[in-house]
Amino acid sequence: MFCYSLFHHSPPLITKWKPQLLFFKPNFNSQFSPLNFYPNQNFPHFFTKSISGYPIKSPAFSSSSLEDEFDVELGRLLSLLPEEMRRRISEHEELRELIEVVMDIGRKPLARFPSGDFVLSDCPITVQDIEHATSQVGDFAIDNRAGISRTLHRISAIRNRKGTIIGLTCRVGRAISGSADLLRDLVQDGASLLLIGPPGVGKTTIIRDIARMLANDYKKRVMIVDTSNEIGGDGDIPHAGIGCARRMQVPDSDMQHKVLIEAVENHMPQVIVIDEIGTKLEAMAACTIAQRGIQLVATAHGVTIENLIMNPSLDILIGGIQSVTLGDEEANRRGVQKTVLERKGPSTFSCGVEIVSKTELRVHCCLEATVDAVLAGRFPRIEIRKMNSQGLEESSQTFTDISSDKEDLVITGDLSETSYENSIGNHFPSDLSSNMADDSTEDRDLLRMYVYGVCCLLCFRSSERTLGFRLQLNLIR
Repeated sequence: MFCYSLFHHSPPLITKWKPQLLFFKPNFNSQFSPLNFYPNQNFPHFFTKSISGYPIKSPAFSSSSLEDEFDVELGRLLSLLPEEMRRRISEHEELRELIEVVMDIGRKPLARFPSGDFVLSDCPITVQDIEHATSQVGDFAIDNRAGISRTLHRISAIRNRKGTIIGLTCRVGRAISGSADLLRDLVQDGASLLLIGPPGVGKTTIIRDIARMLANDYKKRVMIVDTSNEIGGDGDIPHAGIGCARRMQVPDSDMQHKVLIEAVENHMPQVIVIDEIGTKLEAMAACTIAQRGIQLVATAHGVTIENLIMNPSLDILIGGIQSVTLGDEEANRRGVQKTVLERKGPSTFSCGVEIVSKTELRVHCCLEATVDAVLAGRFPRIEIRKMNSQGLEESSQTFTDISSDKEDLVITGDLSETSYENSIGNHFPSDLSSNMADDSTEDRDLLRMYVYGVCCLLCFRSSERTLGFRLQLNLIR
């Protein structure tokens, strides 16, 4: 009887078990509850299953999970706002494209979207509103920046002369997977990349995705030197957007160059990721790291390569610029003045990327050749890479002025440097790409001209463009 009851009566712990879902919600005050946190709303990436009293994490979700995570992080940022402002901004149709929220004492709060500014309240911001917002973020560093733990949002403060905070700029941070797909071939080849662009164009978003790509996809040891916690987010635990890459925080922005050297000497990385190189010491530290054979990925403020050339603090990143005095014979041969600018040494970065927009990049595959061409007064060869509306990559190589948007261009340059053989032989000058040379002679025979003391103008015509250049030849004696 005992055996029969043992095998036919299961323990109550098993027969009466029912799976339970435990939902965890941040403990916010009801007056300032964040966006999208409602009593009956479920967040699949927050819950765990309780089986026999032991919590087990549920499997991760792919596409919807990423969107939900961004909604939660956006809600944590909007929890800094008063209830009325949070309600009005939640009703905006471009909520997911929010750029930043600006709050200044005595002025109406503004939410900035791609379509323009949106007034959040008719009542001006008070001191209590500023104090409420600052009490929910981390400590402000010496650069007046703070953040929300384990998010990519950046809170920047404006202080008066007494050091009191009188204004806040709450910028939304996003980890966009795939934002660096246009540069995947350069990243895979191990090239050192220098990204240039104005503020707000998406430099940090791209290098964050590059760090994730190198660490997760190509299994490299990646170390991020995060000066203001923009790449890895605020807090001791970095944001999931950087993947398996490691992160070193910088206590003071003036110590970034020391942390760069420390990262190389102590942690043996294969890749160093730097955000916003802005001083000469940081540029020299990056140059030292590049000479040790480490791949560099960094950003700098600017619009084009010419901005770096004209910046005495950062010109070392592209090899440095020096003034050279030519002899009379060499100056006459080149057709230039006796004092010219030339590149001093090898470039710290092998490739340069100008970020035009979030879907368009201008790539200089050989940064040294670009600098030499700009200093010589020629137009560098660039590669334009775009992402269309379907998410497909479109690339085109062009030989044009990077500040011009015209399709039909006339290239005028002094080609007296070309040798006698290149001038009259079956060679095209180095200023013309091979593609142009092929297009120009596609439908006609090569025309050879032997001139004596005459400046001639040769035009190569193709079906797409007309390219001209002035060819000055020395006298044939």
